[in-house]
Amino acid sequence: MIRIQQEDPTQAEVAALIHQLDEYQESMYPPESNHLDSLDELSKPNVHFLAAYVDSIICGIGAVKVLNDCGEIKRLYVPEKFRGKGIAQDIVKELENCLIKRSIFTARLETGVRQLEAIGLYRKLGYSEITPFGDYTEDPLSVFMEKNIGR
Repeated sequence: MIRIQQEDPTQAEVAALIHQLDEYQESMYPPESNHLDSLDELSKPNVHFLAAYVDSIICGIGAVKVLNDCGEIKRLYVPEKFRGKGIAQDIVKELENCLIKRSIFTARLETGVRQLEAIGLYRKLGYSEITPFGDYTEDPLSVFMEKNIGR
């Protein structure tokens, strides 16, 4: 059974997964195409950070940054040995619920073109490709997506 709860991104086991995600993304994309929020950024009051657990073992992370008109999903990651169990999908749904509770009904994200599994997951969950939003600019290595999550 998977348990998802709010977590401190600076906690050791959570920070270790964030570090794994950094290494994974840095191996695929140049620095200018990596939009990695720091632990400090993920600890701000406008960020809701979640961790998923199977028993007491951390098996995934994800965050949503509350912006003016939307929420931006950040740092979704499930280690390879836990993939295929619906954990990422459950985390995204819980992040969307966090936004709905704050009366925010648009979720957006940026992911990389080489992360086909992530793109497939987001499409399966109803996300559609959009143009860059917020401070993002056009990048041939980025995919921007959005979903209306309420009303």
